[in-house]
Amino acid sequence: MLVNATHINLLHVCYRELWLHYHGIRMEQTSATVAEGKLIGETSYPDRSQKYTELALDGVKIDFYDPKEQVVHEVKKSDKVEEAHIAQVKYYLHTLKNNGIDNPSAIIEYPKLRQRQIVEWEDGDARKVETWKEKVIEICSQEKCPPLLHSRICRSCSYFDFCYAEE
Repeated sequence: MLVNATHINLLHVCYRELWLHYHGIRMEQTSATVAEGKLIGETSYPDRSQKYTELALDGVKIDFYDPKEQVVHEVKKSDKVEEAHIAQVKYYLHTLKNNGIDNPSAIIEYPKLRQRQIVEWEDGDARKVETWKEKVIEICSQEKCPPLLHSRICRSCSYFDFCYAEE
């Protein structure tokens, strides 16, 4: 199984959504929240595509990478699942390090909040990323979908109707 950054992000949000996504059950195209996040990513920094490079390595696609400064720029709608955002960019940094980039870092930008967070590679991160990858494989290899999370975040999830159809 090829683990990607979306899987790592979803691992930190909801095991059920991770499993469904991996098994090809996708609801993002019907979600106003996902559409808004996409719009924010596309319109917040209109000159970015001229300034930075899109980079694809080992199944990872980084939309905005500054090769001179070795910085990944990741745009997010809100900081509600900040841990998942950090894990996603740590996965990007792991991939960059595995491809010979010595000191990569990342900036997670929240344009609606006018905030940014710098994410640096730290000792122990390689082991964390490998553990996350193992957990993704374990969850996605299960025959049955994981149970409902019943969390506040469920209300804004693109899978909400799918998950709560019988309730």
